[in-house]
Order: sequence, then C-alpha cells, then structure tokens
Amino acid sequence: MRLQPSFSFSCVALSHPREQIMARGSWPYFDPEYETLSIRINPPQVSVDNTSCNDCTLVKVDSMNKPGILLEVVQILTDLDLIITKAYISSDGGWFMDVFHVTDQHGQKIADSKTIDYIEKVLGPKGHTSDILKTWPGKRVGVNSMGDYTAIELIGRDRPGLLSEISAVLANLHVNVVAAEVWTHNRRTACVLYVNDDATCRAVEDPSQLSAMEEQLKNILRGCENDEKLAHTSFSVGSTHVDRRLHQLLFADRDYEGTCSATEPDFPPSSKPKISIDRCEEKGYLVVTVRCKDRPKLMFDIVCTLTDMQYVVFHATISSDSPYASQEYYIRHVDGCTLDTEGEKEKVIKCLEAAIRRRVSEGLSLELCAKDRVGLLSEVTRVLRENGLSVTRAGVSTVGEQAMNVFYVTDSSGNPVDKKTIEGLREEIGHTMMLNVKKDPTNTKAHDASGWAKTSFFFGSLLEKFRP
Repeated sequence: MRLQPSFSFSCVALSHPREQIMARGSWPYFDPEYETLSIRINPPQVSVDNTSCNDCTLVKVDSMNKPGILLEVVQILTDLDLIITKAYISSDGGWFMDVFHVTDQHGQKIADSKTIDYIEKVLGPKGHTSDILKTWPGKRVGVNSMGDYTAIELIGRDRPGLLSEISAVLANLHVNVVAAEVWTHNRRTACVLYVNDDATCRAVEDPSQLSAMEEQLKNILRGCENDEKLAHTSFSVGSTHVDRRLHQLLFADRDYEGTCSATEPDFPPSSKPKISIDRCEEKGYLVVTVRCKDRPKLMFDIVCTLTDMQYVVFHATISSDSPYASQEYYIRHVDGCTLDTEGEKEKVIKCLEAAIRRRVSEGLSLELCAKDRVGLLSEVTRVLRENGLSVTRAGVSTVGEQAMNVFYVTDSSGNPVDKKTIEGLREEIGHTMMLNVKKDPTNTKAHDASGWAKTSFFFGSLLEKFRP
C-alpha cells in the first residue's frame, strides 16, 4: 500500500548574499528539489496489459495528481493513433488513477513492442510530458524557429482557395512546407505549418524573408476587409501540441459563437452531439454528459477543451457502443467554483460542440503521395481550387523524400463532390502522384485497393521528428 506524503512549509535560512537580497525584496525562496519531491517519493506506475481483456489492451496509470495530467495521458495515446474504447478516471485525494481500454486503428490489441515500451517510458517516472502543455502569448501571425523548421500559425476568415493562396506565397518565397494541419469551422480557418528554407533545408532565419512572409500572409488573411477579427489570434507558436494549438486558436477566436456556414457539413439529427450539464450537490461537482457519434480523438478534443477552459476533471467514465460514444465528466473550475448561471453552462456546451465539430469531415477525402518538392502543396491546392473544390480540413506530412497529403473537400457550395470532378482530378494530377479517393473519411478501419491505411495527419509519421 502506497502512503501519501504530507508536507508543511517552514522558514528557510538564507545564507547566500543574493538570497538575502531576494528576501529583503520580498522574493520567496523555494528549494528547487521540492517541486519534484512528491514524484520522486512516489513515481508513476504504468502498465500495459494484453492479457486481462480479449479484445483490447489495458493501459493503467497510477501516479501523484498534477494539473493537466489527464490531457497529457490522453494526448500521448492519441498521438500513437490508438483508439480509446473505454476509460475510467479518478483523481480525488491527490492521486491520479486511470484505466484505458485501447486498440490500434484496426480494432486489434497493441502488438508492437516498441509502442508498448514507449507508453511505459513516456508515462513512467522518467517521462517528460509536461513541456507539451506550455503556451506563450504572442503575435497575430506567429513565426518561431524550432530546430530545422520554422513553425507558422495562422487564423482568419475561411474562403474558397485560401489554402492555395497561402501555399503559393510560401512557394514564391522559396519556402518548403514539411508538415501542416488545417481546420475550418464556422467560417473560420486555423492552420499550423512547419516550413524550412529550400536552399539550406534549415529553419527560415533571414529577417527580411521572415518579414516578407509575415506581411504577405497577413494580407492574404485580411482579404479585402480591414476588420481585425479577420486575421486575429492571441497566441504564438511554441512547443504546444498541434491539435491542441488549433483548438486554442479557434477557441480564442470564439468560433463557437453563431451558427455554422452553409458550406460546412451539418450533423444529421441522429448524429448531433447531445450535451448536458447537471449538478452533483453531494460532492460539489458539475456533471458534463456527452453523447455523440464516435470517432478517433473524440476524448482528446473534449478533455483538451475542458482543460483550456480551466476546468479540472476529477472523475470520468468513457464508453463506446459503436457507432456512438457516451462520455461523462465530473468537473470543477480550477478556482474550486462551479457554474452559477445558465449563461456559463450554455458557453461550456457550445464550446464542447465546437470542439467535436472541428474535426468532423463528412464526405470526400483525397489522399495524395508524391516526391516532395518546393511548390508541391501550392500546385495541388491550385488544382483543387480550379476544379471548384473547397478544402474543409487538411494534413500535410513528409517522410523522407515522400510528401503525404490528406484533403477533405466539398464543392464550393458545401455539397458532395460529383464523379465527373473526381475523374478530372485523376486526369490532371494522377500521372504525377498517387491519388486515393475515399468516400467515407470517418471510417478509420477501411483500406483501399492499393493498400493505403487511414492515418493521422502528420503525428503518425513525424511524431519522433517533432518530439522534444
């Protein structure tokens, strides 16, 4: 039985002159070893169990509780393209105890020993996952060097051909897009791109080139309007997880307000998320219940949104009864308060609905594979635009010399793409790159005749490259 340590603060003698100066200036002194003392006394225990359940792998995490730990664990499992079919979360009393039922993309147990070792390592005592939760305030269009890549984040009003214009600007500046993720929701678009200089294959560091890139991208986002709302974000790129960053950008942009545009896919009545918030008076919790169509990364999107809205999850139960998911969260605000007004409850419901919708892409998806080169993304998006297609979501990745792109598209009115347009695309770009057309992008277990499997956009292939 593990004993929970108890601590009390006491005065500490300051013998160093600088410490004495800090003391006179009212600076508190903390032993740098104290912050990790609890974890060192009681290190996390992680197990990956393939024997207790016939149809899934159990991932069990038992550790000291800390802010954001649930999001960290869910994020790691999601980045490995694992499907969470059930989960039981409890974090009362300073302890965090979770059990996740997971499968791979094909509904099978985790068989890869490297994946199992990685889970045990990154969630165990020597894991360093807390850095992925950091954020930095910054500019409307953020540009920040990250190793051999420069990360760019953009947010603005969505319109047909916008991604084509953005990629054309980067191509003209001799900048190569190595990886990118683009979401659209409620007439807004947000994207994070990793780029490098074509000549050096290194991060873009030339001040004049960065300045030109920033100014031209701002002009594209503004379009013909001068409204600051059209190209605004209150964050800049740091080491934050890309999917979470996109949630943050759209949340800060208040994309949850209003109604979705006519060109966005709408939920059929049977698939629309049903979200309710009740009180648990006995324990002082708010109980958030979500029932909607199940899909990969659903739990991540909900936990991410609750975390960024400053809510702490104390207990949760997650289950999937295909094709629907049922999720229940017992939460409090970080200040210990619960929602007091109907307006506050309504905002949480709207924000969760938006988080669920941002990743939903009904209809047609195009998967393209070609040898990477500067201007490839610009060329492909130009062809899509010239064929009257609107990109609702996109993912770009580069593995070695191969670029692998996924585009979720509709026609310019938001309707399904007709067969004639698809054949035109095959004629125009099929001879230079591998093109796979999927009718149902939400079916992650499907394979096409060529053997392509549905993958996450770029974390599945670039996880190691971009991991700190």
